[in-house]
Amino acid sequence: MGLLLEVKDLVTYFYTTDGVVKAVDGITYDLHEGETLGLVGESGCGKSVSALSIMGLIPWPPGKVMQGEVVFNGEDLRKLDDDEMRQIRGKEISMVFQEPMTSLNPVLTIGRQLTEAMELHLKLNKAAAEKRAIELLRMVGIPDPERRLGQYPHQFSGGMRQRVMIAMALSCDPKMVIADEPTTALDVTIQAQILELMKRLCTEFGTALIIITHNLGVVARYADRVNVMYAGKIIERGSARDIYGTPKHPYTLGLLHSVPRLDEPRKEKLDPIEGQPPDLVNLPPGCSFRERCRFQVERCSQEIPPLLPVADSHTSACWQWEKLPSRA
Repeated sequence: MGLLLEVKDLVTYFYTTDGVVKAVDGITYDLHEGETLGLVGESGCGKSVSALSIMGLIPWPPGKVMQGEVVFNGEDLRKLDDDEMRQIRGKEISMVFQEPMTSLNPVLTIGRQLTEAMELHLKLNKAAAEKRAIELLRMVGIPDPERRLGQYPHQFSGGMRQRVMIAMALSCDPKMVIADEPTTALDVTIQAQILELMKRLCTEFGTALIIITHNLGVVARYADRVNVMYAGKIIERGSARDIYGTPKHPYTLGLLHSVPRLDEPRKEKLDPIEGQPPDLVNLPPGCSFRERCRFQVERCSQEIPPLLPVADSHTSACWQWEKLPSRA
């Protein structure tokens, strides 16, 4: 599989009345063709901002991509102007957003919202675009697509709207899809259907997929590799097997211990990560996770740990990674 995306030292800040929010603080990772990459972390860690930075959708003011490269298919997207980025968005890179009701235009029919991108990027005429839109709706499991094409978003359920968003994302055969917590607003059974659908279609089309989520179960089932984010940085990276089998960062270990397991006897209560995430305006010196960490030593308060190899294709940003217990 060839290299499709390289994110190098990406930094995105937001300038607010309280100070500078370091939302994304120097992240580096890559994505290969046809691969599924999981981006995991609790709310506010910078997952969605990193995706919007790739897409060139950070609003100014207050946000700004300060530095870094986003090399997609050999081209640095940060060097493109707005018109050139519009040619990439939707055609080469698509995005499925968290809440489909706010992502779909309430005054346009589903059909028009599906055909617009195909007419623009694929140069299809109206009849051909509508035919393709019907095929897409049928492919994502929406019954009676010919009739549904003329309906509006409010006439669809939450799960159906998310299926429409997936159809829109795949309509122009993109090389990469970013799914930003695509199942947040859905109930559990519909979540599973949507994720299975997305994974199957991306495999069918050979599309690379970045799944942004705080749900570790999603990552375990669907991702090939995983990046764990905390306070704007990637603090652990590895295959899904590495991350779940032998986590090498206290935060990852804490995330795994705070999720109920069906393969173990029932305990009285879960083992949560204590404390709160740090203020991204006033980050503490040293490791950002230090104040919540059970394994901290004096060095953790003085030096920011770099992301270093701990095994083949497995890296961690922790001074104490060798001292961590196994997941069990």
